[in-house]
Amino acid sequence: MDHSGHGMNMDLPPFTLGRGLELSVEPFFLTGCILALALYGYGVVRLRRRGDGWPVSRIVFFTVGVLSIALVMCTKLNDYGMVMFSVHMVQHMVISMLSPILLLLGAPVTLALRALPPAGRGRTGPRELLLKLLHSRYMKIISHPVFTIPLFIASLYALYFTPIFDFLMSSKPGHLGMMVHFLAVGLVFFWPIMGVDPGPHRPGYLMRMLELFAGMPFHAFFGIALMMASTPMVKTYENPPASLGIDALSDQNWAGGIAWAFSEIPSVLVLIALVYQWYNSEQRAARRSDRAADRDGDKELAAYNAYLASLQARGQ
Repeated sequence: MDHSGHGMNMDLPPFTLGRGLELSVEPFFLTGCILALALYGYGVVRLRRRGDGWPVSRIVFFTVGVLSIALVMCTKLNDYGMVMFSVHMVQHMVISMLSPILLLLGAPVTLALRALPPAGRGRTGPRELLLKLLHSRYMKIISHPVFTIPLFIASLYALYFTPIFDFLMSSKPGHLGMMVHFLAVGLVFFWPIMGVDPGPHRPGYLMRMLELFAGMPFHAFFGIALMMASTPMVKTYENPPASLGIDALSDQNWAGGIAWAFSEIPSVLVLIALVYQWYNSEQRAARRSDRAADRDGDKELAAYNAYLASLQARGQ
């Protein structure tokens, strides 16, 4: 299927889910997905061969995350997304909000740090370069909420409500670059919030929830703006092909509804993950406290009881 121009010459039949899910390979994203799965699998195999475990749940999350990218970029959803705003919005929401969360739950950075061998004293290998990158000033900047939240918001408003979107959609490299941008923005936004992989910023659980809710309402406002518009707001989609049998304004309303509704999905997923992490953290702290009490005969409790007894003795 030709992606030349902005896709308005595509003679696609009316959209159905079955047609949208038909295979339509995008070589760039297919290569990226296969490479990601291969590298992740290689890391897991290296750990298993030396007798170390790696949670199956993380393998599942990462695999589903990669497959979610392939779903929207290597099927005819990608073709329909060139001519239908609503389908494009599904692509955008999945690749910028759902896929990054699933990928991060797979902890790929942690896996790399555990699987890559140390280069040895005085030498620099892939593991040392990764650690250097994680602790670099550049990474501290792009993972800070002062940077990530405005970037997350700007990827909606500064893109769709300016000529930038039409310019990018006018060529295949521009379209691919935009999709890579959506994925990258989602990763840097959710990375410190999820807190699964190591990074320069590790805020507390409450602060992570605040960071999440600071960005999500703007997705809802964006969706509402599209739904309330009385004219098509994006030039690329103002004249859909007649073969689709759709109205541009109606399709834009659907796109707005998708953007509005989809903002709730990552919020719920991230909150579940954070509550689960918080619970496990408290459980680990409780177990450490119990082990310490077993070692020292619960000196803290004995000291506290002695303190209470001294207070009672003073009052008599």
